[in-house]
Amino acid sequence: MSGHNVWTHKGTFLLAAVGSAVGLGNLWRFPYLTGENGGGAFILIYALTIFAVGIPIFIAETMLGRTSRQSPIMGMRHLTKTHKTSRAWESIGWLGAAAAFLILSFYSVIAGWALHYTWLMLTGSLVGADATTISAGFDALLASPGLMTLYHTLFIAFSALIVGLGIHKGIESGLRIMMPALFAILIVVLIYGVINGDVGAAANFLFTFNIADLSLEGWLQAMGQSFFTLSLGMGAIMAYGAYMSSEASLTRTAIAVAFVDTAIAMVAGLAIFSLVFGAGLETDQGPGLMFVTLPLAFADMPFGALVGGVFFILVLGAAISSSISLIEPVAAFLVERFDMTRPQAVTIMVVAAWAMGLLTVVSFNVWAEGTIFHALFERSAFEFIELLTNIFMPLGGLMIALFAGWALTQSEVMKELGTNITWFKTWRLLVRFVGPAAVSFVFLRTIPQVEGYVVPTLGALLIVGVFALSQRLRKSA
Repeated sequence: MSGHNVWTHKGTFLLAAVGSAVGLGNLWRFPYLTGENGGGAFILIYALTIFAVGIPIFIAETMLGRTSRQSPIMGMRHLTKTHKTSRAWESIGWLGAAAAFLILSFYSVIAGWALHYTWLMLTGSLVGADATTISAGFDALLASPGLMTLYHTLFIAFSALIVGLGIHKGIESGLRIMMPALFAILIVVLIYGVINGDVGAAANFLFTFNIADLSLEGWLQAMGQSFFTLSLGMGAIMAYGAYMSSEASLTRTAIAVAFVDTAIAMVAGLAIFSLVFGAGLETDQGPGLMFVTLPLAFADMPFGALVGGVFFILVLGAAISSSISLIEPVAAFLVERFDMTRPQAVTIMVVAAWAMGLLTVVSFNVWAEGTIFHALFERSAFEFIELLTNIFMPLGGLMIALFAGWALTQSEVMKELGTNITWFKTWRLLVRFVGPAAVSFVFLRTIPQVEGYVVPTLGALLIVGVFALSQRLRKSA
């Protein structure tokens, strides 16, 4: 990769990685999981697993990108050749690209809903509306394939425009404006929540240390959250790592991304649940919290329409910063492999993802039931696509950890880490053994019908398989 394809500023990778990590899940899923699973107890387990699993694999994925200086697919092709490993390890790049493509297809549809609510809020359409009206409005949106397709199209087109402008004019310039603006908006919404909501109840819900509420399922969710929240295994971090300055510290950057990502989720949780508890509403999990409960909270609060509109602009910004990271791995591959211009590559990627997204659109209405997906997999097309991504990402993350931990040489890793031998040995231990074992269980948890005694059996088999694979790679280390 030529020198001009490196971020202009060292801090841009941090903004890019945080932008990729901070998405819709940070604004509702993480705070909800925290509150429902023992508050501070969940945060403690999450913090331990993000240090032992998330950060080491984040460093590994960034390292593969920066070492190869190419897109994930072409980069893994280069690394397998130079390290004389099996070409099967190229599948890391393909798994990441497939996950990014599939996630973009449905993420764009869900994020498009925020366009609808931004408009409703700013025009004052929901001022004074009751629960029945707002719930019926959300149901009406889901029942309209035409409206959902319009929002899906607008959202994905705007994301494509940013990536199509290039690394510097598009992604870098966009992130340098968008991310600080998002932080500012989040603080404004938090202050509004403190003034008009019940911040005490929100803090109690999120931070009270209650180990009794942390079940085994809660532990697994904390482990999964520590992996999924950093956008690992979908090519974005590897693609962004390829543009990262050689002087920037991988370790400090990874820790900073994890900290900022978590802090944003906590601040968002305080802001959102202050409003929810202040209005005496239920802490529903899922899109209902974002698109039914919160609009209801804003409906009766002073300046609720304006602040609600600003909040949904925040939601849109967080979604766009994530979606551009989903477009980049595939677009970069098309540019490198087929010598396309960036606009051509982005157009192909986005049009294909847009078309795939129509399956998600009709999953909520026309194809809500009785389709081939229901017959074969007992789930809608949207749920099936989401299941595939929940398999591809941990599988890709598992392979990234193994390849970086066993195939890259000590001198190579020491050069990239730029650190002392103690941290190198700690990182290698975590990325070779602890990370793969943890991600294996995250992976198994996503597979349907894996319950009871089957989990430990498959877990043991998977760990044995991981060990066997790592031994084959060890010859190259």
